[in-house]
Amino acid sequence: MSDARANPPRSLLITGCSSGIGHAAAHAMAARGWRVFATARAEADVARLRKEGLEALPLDLASSASIVAAVESVGEQTGGRLTALFNNGAYGQPGAVEDLTRDVLRAQLETNLLGTHELTTLVLPMMRAQGHGRIVQNSSVLGFAALPYRGAYVCSKFALEGLTDVLRQELTGSGIHVSLIQPGPITSRFRENAHRAFLANIDAQHSAHADTYRKVEARLASTEGKASFTLGPEAVVAKLIHALEHHRPKPRYAVTLPTHLFAALKRVLSTRGLDRVLLGSTRDERE
Repeated sequence: MSDARANPPRSLLITGCSSGIGHAAAHAMAARGWRVFATARAEADVARLRKEGLEALPLDLASSASIVAAVESVGEQTGGRLTALFNNGAYGQPGAVEDLTRDVLRAQLETNLLGTHELTTLVLPMMRAQGHGRIVQNSSVLGFAALPYRGAYVCSKFALEGLTDVLRQELTGSGIHVSLIQPGPITSRFRENAHRAFLANIDAQHSAHADTYRKVEARLASTEGKASFTLGPEAVVAKLIHALEHHRPKPRYAVTLPTHLFAALKRVLSTRGLDRVLLGSTRDERE
């Protein structure tokens, strides 16, 4: 047997690689010698990723058929082995909680939570069979700190964190490690995608929040500058490398100053006190 067959390269499946964190992670991990399967929802993005030299395949987290097909393809190409999964794919649906229809909230959860969950459950048998694996969930500062007009996204990330904590406990002793990364503001197309979701799904004109929405939409549509304390996607990639390669990965990795700050304040402030801080941090978006 050749050395390549005896010691196959570490393999990694990443969701949401069309831009931002996923795109940066795919290239960084491939440069570190990992066999990366970079996925994206749109065929055009998959084709572009292939031209960039990555092994890319389509994966739409809102479609069970797409998830199953992607896992089957990876299994066939790796002989049923997968070292790691980075659940990065997600989008943000802005809007006041009272303006979120059941269908809009369901769509947010289908991609950010339920699709991620289904993908995870489908790769776990491969990891159990080989006796080891790494699962890394890309959560958010909004996975533990709620900010106004982000209710759908907050709901999906709070739920992802709870589900991940239970999964980590249940996999104790299996050789499979589970970690959460909690980024704050990161340079990406997140705001651009959120603006599209806002226009498509929120009836701003007839909302009790119509006045505030004018500020919200202006922020989402703006191409000038970036949010305070914003870091590049490489800041998340640095934490991902530790979670994937260190012999003892951490359960949680905080990224950016707001994540560290809000986590500390949540430990020491009352609920009302934390509300005042969180509302204050977004006052310029509403006034």
